[in-house]
Amino acid sequence: MGDSRGIEVGETAPDVGAPLVHPDGEVTETKLSELFEETPVLLSFYTNDFTPDCIEEWCSFRDYDWFASGDQVQVVGVSRSRAYTHRKFIDYLDLGFPLYADRDLDISDAFGVTYRVFKVAARSRRSCFLLDSDGRVRYKWVGEHPLDPTRDTPPVSEIHEAITDEFGEEHETFGL
Repeated sequence: MGDSRGIEVGETAPDVGAPLVHPDGEVTETKLSELFEETPVLLSFYTNDFTPDCIEEWCSFRDYDWFASGDQVQVVGVSRSRAYTHRKFIDYLDLGFPLYADRDLDISDAFGVTYRVFKVAARSRRSCFLLDSDGRVRYKWVGEHPLDPTRDTPPVSEIHEAITDEFGEEHETFGL
């Protein structure tokens, strides 16, 4: 499910950056290009740490073991939450994913997914963008909830299928 919001599949992602909170608690100022140069990135925008919908979203990524253990793609979150709050959120949910602290919504703006709740509070529309190692968007999902687009939850099975379609299956080696 997608819509005309956000940058389009085939476009090159903007090389924006912000403080990135790593699972070990370290915070680094990191450009997006530094991440996708290493491996493709699934960039997942969400509203705030500790909201029920965001907890559900991040638990689904964590519990869908393929995202947590695979090295075909790295999952990276983006929200307005502060770095301090991200550290607490990562610890609370035992996440193995880094989270951008997009306080000014610069990343959200660059991807075209910023919107205003009731024309007041600016937030990131819940959305996911799969970026290849050249920074090109290979898959896009943007929440379309009729009342509040931050309430949609990314379809992890569909995202996993898009990743395997784009980058192939990761084969089990059985320790060999």
